Amino acid sequence: MQGFELFWLFVILISLQPLFKQRMIASARKRTLAKLEKSRSSRVILLVHRQETMSFLGFPLMRYIDVNDSEEVLRAIHLTDNDVPLDIVLHTPGGLVLASLQIARAIRQHPAQVTVYVPHYAMSGGTLIALAADEIVMAPHAVLGPVDPQIGQSPGASLLRVLREKPIKDIEDKTLICADMAEKALDQIERAVIDLLQDRFPQDTAEHISHLLTQGHWTHDYPITYANAQEIGLPVSPDMPEMVYELMALYPQPVRRSLGVEYIPEPRSDPGGKRGQ
Repeated sequence: MQGFELFWLFVILISLQPLFKQRMIASARKRTLAKLEKSRSSRVILLVHRQETMSFLGFPLMRYIDVNDSEEVLRAIHLTDNDVPLDIVLHTPGGLVLASLQIARAIRQHPAQVTVYVPHYAMSGGTLIALAADEIVMAPHAVLGPVDPQIGQSPGASLLRVLREKPIKDIEDKTLICADMAEKALDQIERAVIDLLQDRFPQDTAEHISHLLTQGHWTHDYPITYANAQEIGLPVSPDMPEMVYELMALYPQPVRRSLGVEYIPEPRSDPGGKRGQ
């Protein structure tokens, strides 16, 4: 084989390498999913949103919960018998309220046990989905977030505060329209959260939790830790299965040109208890 032919064979192999790697990862995901489902005797559904990078231009592209996600999750639930538990693995910054509520209501109506696993974070719409579960399993440093509505770039609760503290004549029409939308959105999401909670909590407790999470008591990106979730009264547990971590390792963040975090991905122990001697 001549050098020119070897060169093009090399180019073809290099170009196909990402495809082979992706197929290997996809196969490993299916095996781990099947292993987790067998150990839990459940249907496992993953909702994982990583930040992706456009290969040509190199700018970040964030992924969120959208209607395509809700269609897929609803289809998976439809294919699950009523007596089969659901295990939902959530790793998402949130997304559309419509899609998040569709998923939340579907898992709330599932007759068998529903468990949500949060290995890292499930913010905004992700928290809305978690609130529908019978149990929320959080890793030690995992976080949830408030579910207060955002109108454009502004928190809904802050828009209403403008109406309270500023004369109407000094407020622009666009701000008034946004504030009207915010008032409706705050009421709608508060009632939606109460609906998700009221069959498992006393009415006053469900209303308290809903009011706390929806009415702008914190900034939208405020991290609600395991301890915070306990204080609020959410049904949280720290018992994260090791296989959930294994699954998350199979959804790697796309590699950037320069790594910000690097380590040898192996468990480390202190052999012989020598540390501190």
